Amino acid sequence: MNILGISCYYHDAAAALLVDGELVAACEEERFTRKKHDSSFPEQSINFCLNFAGLTAKDLDYVVFYEKPMLKFERILQTTMSTFPQSWGVFRESMVTWFDEKLWIKSKLRTGIGISTEKILFVEHHLSHAASSMFCSPFKDAAVLTIDGVGEWTTAAIGKATADWDGSGINHISLDHELRFPHSLGLLYSAFTAYLGFRVNNGEYKVMGMSPYGQPNYMDEVYKVVNVDNEGGISLNMDYFSFHYSTQNTFSSKFEELFGPRRVPEAEFFSSITHPNRDHPDWNNEVAKQNQKYADIAASIQRVTEDVILKMAVAAQQKSGSKNLVMAGGVALNSAANGRLMREGPFERVYIQPAAGDAGGAVGAALYAYHVVFGKPRKFVMEHAYWGAEYPESDMIEAIKNSGFPYERFDDDDKLLDRAVDTILSQKVISWYRGRFEWGPRALGHRSIIADPRSDEIKEIVNTKIKFREPFRPFAPVIMEEHASDYFTNPHLDDQYPPRYMLMVSPIAEDKQDKIKAVCHMGTGRLQSVREEWNSGYYNLIKKFNEATGVPVLLNTSYNLRGEPIVTTPQHAINTFAASDIDQLVMGQFLVSKPEEYVAAGSHLTPEQID
Repeated sequence: MNILGISCYYHDAAAALLVDGELVAACEEERFTRKKHDSSFPEQSINFCLNFAGLTAKDLDYVVFYEKPMLKFERILQTTMSTFPQSWGVFRESMVTWFDEKLWIKSKLRTGIGISTEKILFVEHHLSHAASSMFCSPFKDAAVLTIDGVGEWTTAAIGKATADWDGSGINHISLDHELRFPHSLGLLYSAFTAYLGFRVNNGEYKVMGMSPYGQPNYMDEVYKVVNVDNEGGISLNMDYFSFHYSTQNTFSSKFEELFGPRRVPEAEFFSSITHPNRDHPDWNNEVAKQNQKYADIAASIQRVTEDVILKMAVAAQQKSGSKNLVMAGGVALNSAANGRLMREGPFERVYIQPAAGDAGGAVGAALYAYHVVFGKPRKFVMEHAYWGAEYPESDMIEAIKNSGFPYERFDDDDKLLDRAVDTILSQKVISWYRGRFEWGPRALGHRSIIADPRSDEIKEIVNTKIKFREPFRPFAPVIMEEHASDYFTNPHLDDQYPPRYMLMVSPIAEDKQDKIKAVCHMGTGRLQSVREEWNSGYYNLIKKFNEATGVPVLLNTSYNLRGEPIVTTPQHAINTFAASDIDQLVMGQFLVSKPEEYVAAGSHLTPEQID
């Protein structure tokens, strides 16, 4: 049975293909279109999935969409009518969008893919989230927790799930307790994202990155805009919000009266914590003081979010009786909250879908149809995240030769890795391009930028000369799985799934913090643990670095520049290499360098010239 899952028209459009219950391909449309968080119909992702499996549309048994559009349309109509005339702008824009495309999703799926109407199924949004985690996990039973901005009406759900692995039982997911719009933990966090000067549905992770530089001194104020019960149920005081009736703002003037003026987007961020020596080139005492307040507000909403998630998790365990938890939804990408949940929560094991946001709904919708609708037993566990496209050596050679950069080809991978480690040891930066690109928002060793984690200087180089991004943003420590517990204090890191996918933050052991300064974010790290069986080249690169330094850790960040999706094709990889101060590129079996005169002249493309 061939089932194609689809998510689109909101953000992070994606497609995923199951063949007899096994995932064979999954990718987000942004990787092909180069539009970050692209929400359009995922035509290129669909074509990739089918071509990868050697199938055509005629071979598909079903296409499953990740939510029920008419339920969402009902919510939008009811919400805009209840807040009219304030909501006139939202109503106008929504009707244009819905009557243009969203009401005709079944027709678009039929014509865009080339299948008959009876092959099209729809699954509710939070059931797609739940299935994306439960049916990718190794569990026979689990508590379920889904949290996002909003699906049709649901914004968070607690339930339980069972999986049939041998044909003797049933696959079942029940979401018995839910929060409904407009009361939403995801939308609450997004309001603070906007207030702190970042883009909603894009900058929430920046709030999380800013929060360690502050203290949660504004929790009392946060609790004036949201009420929280003992089970994590929340009720927003809607006087402080405007997302339900405004096309421009997520929070009201009353919100700013409570917290003070909003942060100017793209403003420089520095404080006495980020720059204790006051050595920022634009240092100003008043600006630094105001920035510290913003960091304190970020710390406060982060702490409240973590507290709510913990309460939800406790309630989920009590209601399900399971020792396992599966999570999905955009809020499940909050890796700091996930780390705390794994340290303090009631569960022995946790599984989080790597593409926890809307993109993951494509996988979840397909899995829900296969296992619940059609009752097929389990056979698949998502052990890694490498489900995207891989490109042939001929494409690499063409891109490299067109660039004019010098290169070498290595038949012996050991020698290539030795050269790459030598570059890293000389305090230079490499980019790493191998295999199928990753599923989800994290670069996990197939499309990565890699450097020595031992000094603060390399962090500044990567931030200012390569990524062109905010200085408070952390880099990820990638570590051989067998050494994870030596460096990070979260328990059981060698048999948990979230560390594999860079989905949790752990405190770094005090005696190791000075050894990995570039990836130590105020005493913590969003780690990725690696096994050789998942990615041998990546693992052995870390291993060789460990043999040379005694440190089994490398700095890893995504292979992209600020504002663009992670690189996809060899040409994208070359363009990004040329547009930055990355020193060497490992592309398959090739090692690509830059001529000395090119580096000396500072010759490279600007980010705007990429693609």
